[in-house]
Amino acid sequence: MMHNRTPEGDEYTRLLLATFRLNGRLIAAGDELTREHGLSSALWQVMGALKNAPLPVPRIADIMGLTRQSVQRSVNVLFERGLVSFAANPSHKKAKLVMLTAKGQETLNTIHQKQVLWANDIARGLDPIALHKAANLLESLVERLEHSGT
Repeated sequence: MMHNRTPEGDEYTRLLLATFRLNGRLIAAGDELTREHGLSSALWQVMGALKNAPLPVPRIADIMGLTRQSVQRSVNVLFERGLVSFAANPSHKKAKLVMLTAKGQETLNTIHQKQVLWANDIARGLDPIALHKAANLLESLVERLEHSGT
């Protein structure tokens, strides 16, 4: 039996395709922003998850929607480069906390300043209310997908 999309399903599919294209562009832009520091978008995202507090790898993976294994690989690279270190986790014997080193914090701050200029440039002339609504919609879709079981 053939199924047809509803009008909502058609627009959702259109949004998905645009999101895939956007994701590719965002990764490329992130790679460019971090290149001079020898980083990638993936490594930068892990560092960003640690900006406010040390976290164990499983929590970083949950926040980012990634597998623990991929986050662990990124953490290992960051550790080798002296950008993160490990600390005992009072809540869990095996899952150590990952934290930014002084070098990691300095690197993250430098990249953040570049990202601020880039974001301001990209967003120039766009309606802040429309951007807010778009962000809310994307967050709502993330929540639905997290609870859909697929």
